[in-house]
Amino acid sequence: MDNADMKDLIDRYLVAYNSFDIDGMLSLVSQDMRFENYSGDQLTAATSGIDELRQLAEQSRSLFSERQQRVTGLEFGRDFAAATIAFRGRLAADIPDGPSAGILLDLQGKSEFWFGDGQITKIVDRS
Repeated sequence: MDNADMKDLIDRYLVAYNSFDIDGMLSLVSQDMRFENYSGDQLTAATSGIDELRQLAEQSRSLFSERQQRVTGLEFGRDFAAATIAFRGRLAADIPDGPSAGILLDLQGKSEFWFGDGQITKIVDRS
């Protein structure tokens, strides 16, 4: 895939993510999609396969009343892209021992995307 195709897939994925369109997100990933989320150096969530990713996406949807990921920087490798991400989200529910519903989170992070056969095959989110 060339850089323009990879950027297009990332953009379409984030549009679906931002609008809570789980089917739209999953239409862009491979059946054996791998997802990992790290907070610091700690793995906080991981999925293998599109069914596990759907479950995680459905759980995550209920955490936020609104959310937006926006790419602020993008670097490309061979079948790989690293994106600097600005995230904003308003919590829909209280987090035990954490912030309350209605709080607006404003975070910076990085997302790594891998590609194959015209689809996203792996995403690693780091914050």
